[in-house]
Amino acid sequence: MNKPCPPASNDRRLRGQQKLAEIDGAAGQKVIDALADIAPDFADYLFEFPFGDIYSRPGLDLRAREIATIAALTAMGNATPQLKVHIEAGLNVGLQREEIVEILMQMAVYAGFPAALNGLFAAKEVFAHYQPAPAAGGATA
Repeated sequence: MNKPCPPASNDRRLRGQQKLAEIDGAAGQKVIDALADIAPDFADYLFEFPFGDIYSRPGLDLRAREIATIAALTAMGNATPQLKVHIEAGLNVGLQREEIVEILMQMAVYAGFPAALNGLFAAKEVFAHYQPAPAAGGATA
């Protein structure tokens, strides 16, 4: 029997929602929305722990955190949907396409050529569809 999760800490949840929006924009919200009909409590866990607690810690900026995340997901070799979200997140927080390609190529040394190739093809797909978020204030070019 599934028991509902305890109420989320409002501070952690709010901090996580803000950090997720800052990092992933619409892509992060799509993941949360996709969980609504199968595991809405899991969305709370995502807001609270990875984004409310870990991504919000001092010590590394968001660029460095996304470099680590892209490398880890590439090395795992079985997380392509999450890798694509974090490649886009890397672009959102200031990584350049060339830097992402170098991160992925670096993984050939530690995770093997298949993992690096899969990462590069994931990046190619993201780069083809990536649209930067409009600048604050609503101005668009």
